[in-house]
Amino acid sequence: QVQLVESGGGLVQPGGSLRLSCAASGTIYRINAMGWYRQAPAKQRELVALITNDTGTNYADPVKGRFTVSRDNAKNTVLLQMNSLKPEDTAVYSCYVSLQITASDSGRNYWGQGTQVIVSS
Repeated sequence: QVQLVESGGGLVQPGGSLRLSCAASGTIYRINAMGWYRQAPAKQRELVALITNDTGTNYADPVKGRFTVSRDNAKNTVLLQMNSLKPEDTAVYSCYVSLQITASDSGRNYWGQGTQVIVSS
């Protein structure tokens, strides 16, 4: 069984910064992708940033130049550094991990419980 534990998030003023962290634990053979999605009220969930073994790092256009995603392979952790936050960044941010639990596993997707980010003065 795999668990994702998120931390970070909260209330911040426009222009401020926050850092989100997500750690994966359990039976993990290989992690193929780690990253973050977000869902704002009355909107669909959207990609924020993703690191994959095949394609590298991808960012959604609205966060390019402001957010930085990084991965610690030794700790099975993904971080999201969010700078110059805007009110439109307000959303529930969820960690996403695609992994294999064995060498023959075709791959499984896991989601964190979500953490609220509110950008408001």
